[in-house]
Amino acid sequence: MKKIILFLTINITIFLPGFLSGHVKHYNNLKYLEYEIYLNSELIGTHVFNFKKDKNTLSVNTTGRFKVKKLGIELMDYKTKTEEIYVNGQLNNYFSETFQNDKRKYVNLSYNKAKKLFEIDGSSFKGSTDNNSIVGSWWNHEIINKETQISAVSGRVLPQKVKFLGKKELILFDKKYKALKFHFLSNNNKPTNKKKINFNVWYDEKTLLWLKMSYEKMGKWEYRLKKHTFY
Repeated sequence: MKKIILFLTINITIFLPGFLSGHVKHYNNLKYLEYEIYLNSELIGTHVFNFKKDKNTLSVNTTGRFKVKKLGIELMDYKTKTEEIYVNGQLNNYFSETFQNDKRKYVNLSYNKAKKLFEIDGSSFKGSTDNNSIVGSWWNHEIINKETQISAVSGRVLPQKVKFLGKKELILFDKKYKALKFHFLSNNNKPTNKKKINFNVWYDEKTLLWLKMSYEKMGKWEYRLKKHTFY
């Protein structure tokens, strides 16, 4: 077992130097990301990220929406908007508001610099967590190095473990990418099954862009990168 762990550690170090030393400043020149959302291979919505750099501040604003229908009946109408603000590479504030049909979920997060804690007022959690946590908005590749993610929708604090599944060739909208694939799983038995983390996520080996995510929840969901632009 020790040999296997050592082998994996060595291989991850060789293949992922950018990830192991990664920082949000890597995305300073990123301007725009657009994802299409699929359920069982059917296009149901989009999620868009806009990045703005002003001196030492990086702002990331997103809007997302999808609708799920069956036999002409609308089962789910989901819309979300978020804002992340980083100062000198450190997450300073995060806000999100999400409506799933008529149910509202939200997160108001701020960084307490003196205590080095994230203070969270969320629809599912109110309290604090250490600054080694990360908001699970997925575009930031640093998430693979974290032991805890904060739900981008409700503020719930979720311990996680991440497994590197190797290099994969990925084709999205007729573009080929050399991708690095990771599997994210919950790292405790506390969340109920519907709250557990269980995602496959791909990042571009060269640019570290989030390319794709897939998971199973009453069907197969996929987020696929359609467009991206740099300044």
